[in-house]
Amino acid sequence: MMDKLDFKKTMKPYWQPPVGQFVVVEVPRLNFIKVDGKGDPNTAVEYGTAVQWLYTMSYTLKFTSKSDGRDYGVAPLEGLWWAEDMSSFGSGNKDDWLWTAMIMQPDWIDAAMFAKALDKAKGKLGAPPPSLRLEAFDEGLSVQTMHVGPYSAEAPTIAKLHGEFLPANGLVENGHHHEIYISDPGRTAPEKLKTVIRQPVRRR
Repeated sequence: MMDKLDFKKTMKPYWQPPVGQFVVVEVPRLNFIKVDGKGDPNTAVEYGTAVQWLYTMSYTLKFTSKSDGRDYGVAPLEGLWWAEDMSSFGSGNKDDWLWTAMIMQPDWIDAAMFAKALDKAKGKLGAPPPSLRLEAFDEGLSVQTMHVGPYSAEAPTIAKLHGEFLPANGLVENGHHHEIYISDPGRTAPEKLKTVIRQPVRRR
């Protein structure tokens, strides 16, 4: 039997921060399949299409890699979130939100494998989103915590991160708000959803 790379173990420092506590981590350079978009993720067709493409590509690459002798579990969905006017982001006006939906890939997934998977995915889904790509992401110094509960209840934790923890520790924002959806919302009760809330930072 071939060994199966278990991201839950290798990514534990980045996917399993403590609940109710902010921790500082140095996130390594990682590879992702990404799609950019705009609008409320709860209602925008664009977001649903992006997620469908990300999972289709990720599973296609997994099975291709497995047939080549290297197996792994598909990583969870992640999202970068922001707005041109950050007051819209803070006020919850989601129609103005900008986002990058993404799923991490093993470091051996290269451009040639991505291109072959894309050809297969086109046969199932048609034309891909224009921004669909395989791209490295070097997030670096970040602060994160684990939120347990519905996505709609994240605001107090985010406010505490930006309003209390960062100033108290001489840190400032250095990138987009980042969420990692550890739980499957289709299989998990809202009050039990686990979401990593992360903010890239730099020291003052």
